[in-house]
Amino acid sequence: MNLVRQIVQAPCVTGSSIASAVNTLWMKHTYPFASIGKGAWIHHSCDLERKMARYMAIGEEVMLKRGVWLNIPDAPASDQPAIILESRCNLGPRCILSAQNQIHIGRNTIFGPAVFLTDHNHGFEDVAQPIRDQGTTAGGKIRIGRDCWIGYGAAIVCGGGMLELGDHCVVAANALVTRSFPAYSVIAGNPARVVKQFDPAKNAWVMGSVRATETAPTA
Repeated sequence: MNLVRQIVQAPCVTGSSIASAVNTLWMKHTYPFASIGKGAWIHHSCDLERKMARYMAIGEEVMLKRGVWLNIPDAPASDQPAIILESRCNLGPRCILSAQNQIHIGRNTIFGPAVFLTDHNHGFEDVAQPIRDQGTTAGGKIRIGRDCWIGYGAAIVCGGGMLELGDHCVVAANALVTRSFPAYSVIAGNPARVVKQFDPAKNAWVMGSVRATETAPTA
């Protein structure tokens, strides 16, 4: 009950913060998460289905803000977690992660509000059937590196294979990302492209893209 006690004694305590503290404790003790770390925080309005919690690994000090939805539409074929949030990830209000295979978010990565990630699509190819009856595609996997910033309303959609953003990437507001990008990239647009990237030769951020990002400094 330490978390609840700390919230109640805080100078700016609100009913919502108390409800979220209680909700976090309740989920930690009643949901069969693959793992959940110390200091994780789950707003009381978040949507996490109990029977799919065993496929969710939540690290230390992860924050799930108001209205976050972690969706796993069907039990994965593997016992490996389908959603992995490493330590100190922060998902802003109304973010949606829908993982049929796996979505893996690196540590210290932060999401603005209303970010959408999905590792699959809905089938639509058979015009003789209603789309709602065609189920989902096989999809792929998404991996977001550490120390990334995903801006408001961005959508990261993987139709197949591996979609990977390297460490320290920035995705601009409302960008549509459907392919991988290297570390230390600023990504914007629909479809998304690299608009700025760290150039280790110049030790500076430059417009456009550069090739040698592997030697960029580590955080």
